[in-house]
Amino acid sequence: MDNNLLREKSMSLVGRSFTGVLGTVDQNGLPQIKAMIKTASDGLKEFWFCSNTSSKRVKQILENPNASLYFYDEKSFEGLMLTGKAEVSYDDNKRKEFWQDGMERYYPLGCTDPDYALVRFVPKRGNYYHGLINMDFEIY
Repeated sequence: MDNNLLREKSMSLVGRSFTGVLGTVDQNGLPQIKAMIKTASDGLKEFWFCSNTSSKRVKQILENPNASLYFYDEKSFEGLMLTGKAEVSYDDNKRKEFWQDGMERYYPLGCTDPDYALVRFVPKRGNYYHGLINMDFEIY
């Protein structure tokens, strides 16, 4: 499969996915995974998620930014694993941009709540799986 078709299929899978499974590393060097609601993405270049400052996930990212992100479609048995770096952001413009009605349930002080953090994931490499074939590629 050529790189353009590979990226197109990967972006289609991301577009169909409501959640991604974010993998981080804990203080003992062990992998930890958690399903996260995809807040926004820019093709395959970056992904944003909302989290709590007080969460284990944020603490793990601050201690070790190495991360992975996995999207899948269980009906087509298709998957995309991305590896790269995660970072925690408190950018007020981004927090306002991603704010939605009902989020005050988790962040009672609104979009500037100190417990309202954003996680930005930037992949370096990808692995797309479909039809018993794994295809590695670089993210540009």
